[in-house]
Amino acid sequence: MMRVAIITLSDSGYAGHREDKSGPVIRELAEAAGYEIVHTALLPDGVEPLSSELKRLCDEDLADLVLTTGGTGFSPTDLTPEATLAVTERPAPGIAEAMRYKSLQITPRAMLSRAAAGIRKKTLIVNLPGSPKAVRECLEFILPSLGHGLEILRGTAGNCASPE
Repeated sequence: MMRVAIITLSDSGYAGHREDKSGPVIRELAEAAGYEIVHTALLPDGVEPLSSELKRLCDEDLADLVLTTGGTGFSPTDLTPEATLAVTERPAPGIAEAMRYKSLQITPRAMLSRAAAGIRKKTLIVNLPGSPKAVRECLEFILPSLGHGLEILRGTAGNCASPE
């Protein structure tokens, strides 16, 4: 079973002024697809808090997949892609491109997404939007293909069933 860490980025959520609604959507969809949720975190926006948490999760091999939500827009505090790209060793641009492609079929504002994806060690990191609706749309689109990619990354392709 593939292990998933969920990280929500939100200054207002971190301060206790706003409820995290996207993280629970990620949990619901990932568990329904057969993934094990091993870690959740609510962090303030910014490069340092997220990059430190990503390094810890990847370097200590605590998760196979890290899904972030929030911080992918144009706000000055939306720095999730920068934090992600700062710690990844190999980019995986097709994942973010696929999410934008799918989202553009729903709204032209999808072109404003700056989401990124990449690999550190044997962990895949994917930035999702902050809206629960957009998280659901994007994750439902990419999740069926991620299992195969994770098996290849973890060196288990052909040895276990996809978590679909």
